[in-house]
Amino acid sequence: MRAAVLFSGGKDSSLAAILLSTWYEVELNTYLFSQDTNIDAVRKAAGSLGFPHHIRQFREELLGEMVDLIIREGFPNNAIQQVHREAIRCLCDEYEVIADGTRFGDRVPLLTDDEIRSIGDRYGCSYIRPLIGFPKKEVERLVSRHLIITNGVTGEIENGDYETGIRRELVRRGLSPESFFPPAHQQSLVTGRKTNS
Repeated sequence: MRAAVLFSGGKDSSLAAILLSTWYEVELNTYLFSQDTNIDAVRKAAGSLGFPHHIRQFREELLGEMVDLIIREGFPNNAIQQVHREAIRCLCDEYEVIADGTRFGDRVPLLTDDEIRSIGDRYGCSYIRPLIGFPKKEVERLVSRHLIITNGVTGEIENGDYETGIRRELVRRGLSPESFFPPAHQQSLVTGRKTNS
């Protein structure tokens, strides 16, 4: 059975895909706000994992709506949650199993149990989080064993995270992303898979 993994190119979604590949035919799915976004590094990350990779685009109005929400609220959490829900909902049209790399201790994006049940009831899909029981320390241990990664500050590292497109739109509107997002937030990008894994 196919399983769609929401894929940013980072270590968490990559590790989730590897874990799921034991039981499912994993397909990586990266969502963009614009097809003009350069995601060569994300494509390379997907290629290094060896799973099929699909590039998808959100509906055109979503980015503007989410940036408006961030400006109104003064912080990005609800917008990131809403974007994540939208990606999952869109994948429910095509897949019976949808997964992501959320892990133990994550706050955003993180669906509630009620939201997960609703996905199953409404769309007949299973939404799974293979890393939800893994604290950061264990994720890091598994990543060091199976993946080659590089780290960098969000907005500077080239990955397919939702935040990257939102930051660009804030800048386009003449606003500083640092006014809304935590400073120096670190993200990862997979650059290879270790062969001894």
